[in-house]
Amino acid sequence: MAVFEPLDAQTLSSAQSLKHKRSISDAPPKNTASGKKRRKKTTSLINDDLDFENGINSALGRLNSSLLADYFIQRTKTFAKDLSLVDLDEKRIPVHAVRETGNWQRPRILVNLPEFIEEFSSRRGQFKDLASSPEEKGSPHTIVVTAAGLRAANITRSLRKFETKDAIVAKLFAKHKKLINTTEYVRKTRQVPLVPWGRGSSHILKIGIGVGTPARLVALLDSGSLSTDKLERIVVDFSHIDQKKRGILDMKETFEPLVQLLTRTDLKRNYIKEDEGVDLLFF
Repeated sequence: MAVFEPLDAQTLSSAQSLKHKRSISDAPPKNTASGKKRRKKTTSLINDDLDFENGINSALGRLNSSLLADYFIQRTKTFAKDLSLVDLDEKRIPVHAVRETGNWQRPRILVNLPEFIEEFSSRRGQFKDLASSPEEKGSPHTIVVTAAGLRAANITRSLRKFETKDAIVAKLFAKHKKLINTTEYVRKTRQVPLVPWGRGSSHILKIGIGVGTPARLVALLDSGSLSTDKLERIVVDFSHIDQKKRGILDMKETFEPLVQLLTRTDLKRNYIKEDEGVDLLFF
């Protein structure tokens, strides 16, 4: 009959250590964090439906507010890899401020922009008159943000239906117009008669809707020429892509000032107001 000698302490310790290592290596991988799953889902969605003929990424219009806010954080990490968690959190757009527009079925092309803004301009069923303007100077009720000056000009023309003698749709960007000229233009929209309106008369212009690039809008707000006091909505030209398949979130020179614009302290205070706060609309 075989006689088994008891294991010494060192051998027993080695055996237990080996067993522990095997149990770790054989264990199934841990589930990934829900945030990582959302990032993969979002990335898959946004690359799903590029419409080159119309110059839009149709998939972006299907993102709900949570996925859209998560996509913003993804892009922030892409352009600023060294941000701390605290700094990253400061650059988040609040999910509750983003209006859900995924149920809007029409293509997000320029000709449909006026209808899109009308559709989502109401709150609690109350219609908002877009062909109007606040009394305060340089205080539009709507700001449209787009990636380039030429696109801003095209958007301005597409929104002319909302322009009246009492409210203009103002292009707040032009390559030939320096910042100081735009600043004076905005400041004068409640101070002096700018252009004739009707035979033998002049009229004081008021901005109802302002259209511009992120950097120019930030500069106008910083200078005090443009105000968010009466602002009701910001419309981001989100789905549009250029000939290189780039949208406003795909270029550092447009994305970073866009985040700077949307996360301004004065806007963050207004995002939390339920009835009179600022809505974020992504077209």
